[in-house]
Amino acid sequence: MHLILFDGVCNLCNGFVQFIIKKDRLQLFEFAALQSEFAHTLLSEQGVPKPNQQSEAFDTVYYFDGEKLFDRSDAILKICELLPGYAWLGRLGKMCPKTFRDTLYKFVSSKRYALFGKRDSCMLPTPEIMSRFRS
Repeated sequence: MHLILFDGVCNLCNGFVQFIIKKDRLQLFEFAALQSEFAHTLLSEQGVPKPNQQSEAFDTVYYFDGEKLFDRSDAILKICELLPGYAWLGRLGKMCPKTFRDTLYKFVSSKRYALFGKRDSCMLPTPEIMSRFRS
């Protein structure tokens, strides 16, 4: 399992998901919006409180490999490692200290709506990619 949990109303997050879909020729990744019941259940099973608009959990992208849940920069780097042509970026990113990476991540995350905008509702996948989304 290669599952990405993302903020479904965030334009930056949706752009990231669209980028992954285009680059993921093997269709390795599946997706779920943090607003979905599926994401709430999975996060709860992994010991993460149910996200809400003000929670730190809601400001984070997650990657779940079927056994372990990764968040913030660790999630991004794990995704890069598995994305064809971007493994080098994952390896390069790991050379930076986690505290630095996560501080940068939290800064961008805190400004994402102001910089990139926000939707009124989660994106609706097209029929061609619907099977890759969990709700």
